[in-house]
Amino acid sequence: MAELTITLKLPFYRLNQVKALEFERLTAVNTETANDLLKVEKSERKKLTSAAFKHIAIGSMWINQTIRNTNAKTKAKHFKQMWLEVNNQGYEVLKSGDLYTLSFSLYRGRKGRIPLEVHAASQAKVLDQLLAGEAKLGTLKLCKSKKGIWYALVSVSMEVPDAQPVQQWIGVDRGQNNLAVAALPKGFGRFWKGGHVKSLRRQFQRTRKKLQSAKQLKEVKRLEQRERRIMTQINHVISKELVQFAKDFGMGLRFEDLSGIRQTSKQRKTTKSDAANNRDTWAFYQLELFTRYKAVRAGVPVESYPAAYTSKSDHRNGVLGKRNGHWFKGFDGYRCNADWNASQNIGQWLGFSCPLSLQKAVAAMAMVDAGGGVNDSPLSGRESKRVGLPPV
Repeated sequence: MAELTITLKLPFYRLNQVKALEFERLTAVNTETANDLLKVEKSERKKLTSAAFKHIAIGSMWINQTIRNTNAKTKAKHFKQMWLEVNNQGYEVLKSGDLYTLSFSLYRGRKGRIPLEVHAASQAKVLDQLLAGEAKLGTLKLCKSKKGIWYALVSVSMEVPDAQPVQQWIGVDRGQNNLAVAALPKGFGRFWKGGHVKSLRRQFQRTRKKLQSAKQLKEVKRLEQRERRIMTQINHVISKELVQFAKDFGMGLRFEDLSGIRQTSKQRKTTKSDAANNRDTWAFYQLELFTRYKAVRAGVPVESYPAAYTSKSDHRNGVLGKRNGHWFKGFDGYRCNADWNASQNIGQWLGFSCPLSLQKAVAAMAMVDAGGGVNDSPLSGRESKRVGLPPV
């Protein structure tokens, strides 16, 4: 059994203005306390407990968590906001009818119960597991969105079954023209287009340029945060659909390992200046990260393999071909979508390790049954003819 930890973001149900203002006030007090702690020497700060803050109305469990959070931020010099947080001993989740509630004490010796809104069925399922004792509570954090909505961030840990071994893998190719392409072995592929994201990034870039010229730096930061939130939401949606796609066909997901791509992949200055084509700004790793934790919960295995030559090799035989834009062309004239071809390579074979010594004949993938997979180097068209590969 594997342990999965998730965080539920639950808005408070019909939170009145009095409670909202009190949350605001206590958050300000908590932030001031955290900044006061930063003025204390680190060696002395670690010895402090809530007993040193009896003059503050906030409950001792919340203060102790603030002390722990402050000590954990070793490089912090000033906190702009320190949200109220408490461990699982300081609150509990209850249910009354169809309404879920949080019971906690913000003040010393006073306990209250506040109802929560649950929008998604998956959130209700997790809360029911908590009430049934099938999951464990973690920390509770109270925070406010930029729109002024107060949320309870509830951390939950649960045990999920280990992923079952699979016989076949779905290759996932990530890119800019297509955010993701998932292809079944020797079958069709599912495409997540990236055109709307490119236009969105260019639009944000133009707006940022105008704001920077007008010295509106706060607006620039706000715009960057908004762009990041949009991309995060897009990656959440794609990762959820990827996991469901693999679950429907009973297969695992195999990604290309893009570690260090920013250092190893060269870009022209004109490319880097265009927000839509600059690879440094694209959240490739975030998509894989979201997919992995969703896959753990769904019992879908996920693995990564080297990405070398997955885009330039023919998925039928491993022979190097030519990629031109959206299309891949094999040495024998065969043509297919380049991203679909790459996802086929990622899914069917264990990856390439090409030493670039293509002047000498080396073992070719087409000489072995592609279903079994092989770790080897792809051949160029000329070398494949010289070693006498069978026709495809």
